[in-house]
This record gives sequence, C-alpha cells and structure tokens, in this order.
Amino acid sequence: MAQAKKIFSDMMDTAGIRINGDRPFDIRIKNNQFYQRVLASPALGLGESYMDEWWDCPALDTFIEKILRADLAGRVKQDWVTALNTLMARIFNLQTIQRAFAVGEHHYDIGNDLYQDMLDKRMQYTCGYWKDAQNLDEAQEAKLDIICRKLALAPGMSVLELGCGFGGFARYAAEKYQVSVTGYTVSKKQAEFGKEYCKGLPVDIRLDDYRNASGTYDRILSIGLMEHVGYKNYRHYMKLTHRLLKEDGMAFVHTIGGNVTSAICNAWTAKYIFPNSVLPSIATLGKAMEDLFVMEDWHNFGEDYDKTLMAWHQNFKAAWPRLRDRYGDRFYRMWEYYLLSCSGAFRARALQLWQIVLTRSGRPGPDCRIS
Repeated sequence: MAQAKKIFSDMMDTAGIRINGDRPFDIRIKNNQFYQRVLASPALGLGESYMDEWWDCPALDTFIEKILRADLAGRVKQDWVTALNTLMARIFNLQTIQRAFAVGEHHYDIGNDLYQDMLDKRMQYTCGYWKDAQNLDEAQEAKLDIICRKLALAPGMSVLELGCGFGGFARYAAEKYQVSVTGYTVSKKQAEFGKEYCKGLPVDIRLDDYRNASGTYDRILSIGLMEHVGYKNYRHYMKLTHRLLKEDGMAFVHTIGGNVTSAICNAWTAKYIFPNSVLPSIATLGKAMEDLFVMEDWHNFGEDYDKTLMAWHQNFKAAWPRLRDRYGDRFYRMWEYYLLSCSGAFRARALQLWQIVLTRSGRPGPDCRIS
C-alpha cells in the first residue's frame, strides 16, 4: 500500500496536485485502499472510488483537467479491463442493431424529470454554441440555428435526423425553417417526449434504430449520434447517409471527437454512463466517408462543451433537492463525476466537438463556412 501511495503521489506531483492539500483541485483521500484500486484500474477505479466516497475534491473538473494536461494516463500500465474491452471491440461489433437499445434504456430512459431540470428549455443534450451567448438557453438556440444555416435549410425540404433526442432540433427546424423532419431514437422516454413536444408540426419521431431509416431526403444530419455508432459501423453510417441523400443534398454530423483512434471509451463511462459508446477520430471518420462525400467544412468548438457541461452541472445541483428521493446519493456522485470529469476533459483539449458538413461528389460547393 505504501508503494502504491508513493507512485500515485509522484504522479500527482507531476500534475501539480497535492494529496490532502488545501487548494480546490487537490485530492482528499478518505480510504487508504484508494491508491491500489486506482493503479490497478485507473479509469474505473478513480470513478467508482469517487462514487464510493473514498475521495473528494472541491474542484473536480480542474483536478481532471490537470491530470489530462499532464498526460498521466500515458504513464499508467493498461489494466486488464481496458485490454479486454479493446480486444472485444476489435473482434466483435458491440453496436449491432440488437444491442442498439441498451444505451437508451441505461442512460436516456432514466427519467425525463432529470433532463428537464438539467437541460435548457429546448431540451438539447449536446454541446451549445457560446460565441455570442450569455446563458445555456442562448447557447443551445445558437447551436440549433448554426446547424440550420450550415445545412441551408429552406421551406419545404425533407430532413432526416438520425438520433433525434427529445425532438428539440426537429421542432426548431420545423418552426423556424418550415421543413419536415423524420427523426429516429432508441430511447422510449425521448420518443414519448419528442412526439408530444412536436405535436402539430410536420415532424415524425420514430422509436427505432437509425439503420432502419428509409426514403430519400434533402438533408440528413445527426447531433450526438456518432458517439454511439461504433468502431465497426462508421462506414455503414456513411453508406446509409449516401444512399438516403438526394443527389443535390447535404449531410451534417455533430459529434464529440477523440484526438486518437480508439475502439472503446474509458471503462467507467462504458459501465455507468454510455454503454457500448466510443468516440470517433478524424482518421476513422475520414476513412468512412472516403469516395462517398466531399468534406465541405469541419468546425471544432470543443471548449464550448466545457461551458455547456458546467451549466448542466449547475442546473443539476440546483434541482437535486427535488430529485434526491427518486435517484439517491450514490447517483448524485456518479452524475457529478460524469459531468465534471467531462468538463475537465474538454477544457484540457483531450476531447473535441466537431461539426462536419458533407456533400455528394460533383455538387456545387455550398456556403457552409459559418461560425
């Protein structure tokens, strides 16, 4: 145990963090078994031990940011859980249609009350656009508008949204740009909310996997779906989009992206937040769209996700007194760790947020360079 503590302490020194220090980003250890647990399984051990109240940190987001900036993950030997998960992801397709509903049931169906309290008024569960925004509502409205403008939406167009969430984009596009939207989601709760939210508009919300989409459309987009598509399915996603897109159409992808190619996400996130998820890289997306699409625009505003996540965390904390009886204290620590660790990761530039505009080969180039 003493050796494990020294190894961990030395790593923290590299990141400028003190054990049991008095700065907000210093880690305070409550259980001495923590050191061995984290060294044995870094991602899973750090997250689970926080849920178990083995440690605390007043500025958890800054703690994670400093760890990632110091690249401490690269100094720790890969644990067997990560090695096994990577091997499984490379051998098997972990994001088949049969497994598609797992993330809906595990994450998106936990309760619309939580999301209504945490998110903005348009129920956007993806990164907002904060360039000229003063608050979360403005940032999410700006995000929806910039997507519509990049897609050059015009009245009467047919739009396919792969992974439509709570129906926020569909309603915005139908109301503001007079288009019809067909949306797919694997979350029962999202589908129920979205159908009611978009009632009376030319919006069709379907509880189904995106791979079952059919028809032809002027525009096809996904906002926060690519993180669930999977290592083995990027090419299939692009082929599907190409097949369903009209000759003069445009496609759009809004996704979190990783700086390096990986077949899995970290073990804690996969177990507690987004099962079977994985972040695409530039290389994997580029290979998937090769000979199918022209990449017209690739816009990165990942640091805006830091602001979005911190706003969600503030809303979550404010709403907790009325959510506590339903979700419980262990959920609070899990959700707090999820939001703040992700915020720190975006602030450290370990994660990115990309918006990509695509067209078929031969189509005149659109004016999509909007920021």
